[in-house]
Amino acid sequence: MRYALSVQYIGKNYSGSQIQLENGEQTGLATIQSELERALSTLIIGSKHTAGMKNNKRPIKAYFSGRTDKGVNSLGQVVHFDTDETIVASKFLYSINEILPDDISVSDLKEVDKSFHAQKSAKKRHYRFEFINRRCKNAFDGDLMRIKFPIDTDRMQKSLNYLLGEHDFTSFKSSGTLNPSKICILYEAKVSKVGDRVVIDIIGNRFLYNMVRTIVGTLLEIEGHNLKPEYMKQVLDAKDRSKAGMTVSPYGLTLMKVMY
Repeated sequence: MRYALSVQYIGKNYSGSQIQLENGEQTGLATIQSELERALSTLIIGSKHTAGMKNNKRPIKAYFSGRTDKGVNSLGQVVHFDTDETIVASKFLYSINEILPDDISVSDLKEVDKSFHAQKSAKKRHYRFEFINRRCKNAFDGDLMRIKFPIDTDRMQKSLNYLLGEHDFTSFKSSGTLNPSKICILYEAKVSKVGDRVVIDIIGNRFLYNMVRTIVGTLLEIEGHNLKPEYMKQVLDAKDRSKAGMTVSPYGLTLMKVMY
């Protein structure tokens, strides 16, 4: 049987969502996947079985809708796994949340068809980036990035509009990405400001490595240097990473929802 989970986490204490490999071997770094697989194995297979496993191999393999980097949070990560066991959702949710670290939780479980794949079946992904727009710090800003110069959200929205639709996003692709495909479709890109908090919501079919963080960095470069919003289109058309802005901090980036 195949089950799908809705997983939430705070990413600052983990080396990303996916298990890290070096020369084909697991590095042992803490990741969301390693913690989730450990909890699933303990709960479903039983601790007496997991204790004797060799080479850190676990019988329950978790497949994520997509990778998130160190520091990136999730409110709606989707994960699937297979097991021969019949699972009662209410009991399972209570038990797995007792096993998981405090900064990881599972809010939903449902049985899905064997054809469902958390990553391959996904149609859209919604990311949100938040930052503070204020000169002085506040003790409650937490890990959010603080931008001291004034932000014009109307100008930022005009810049974002140039990214809507299907494009080659090479300019916003980190050199560390392994996927050669550079074409993405952005369905929505909106910026809003409540008080001194700026929120950028972007929905697309897929995202390149560090793509959202580089888009935000380019928006800030346009605002910080008072460039015209049309500059975003120039960066997009250039298909050259050196033309885009910096890759901003992962803190403030959250995977909000995965749509199927």
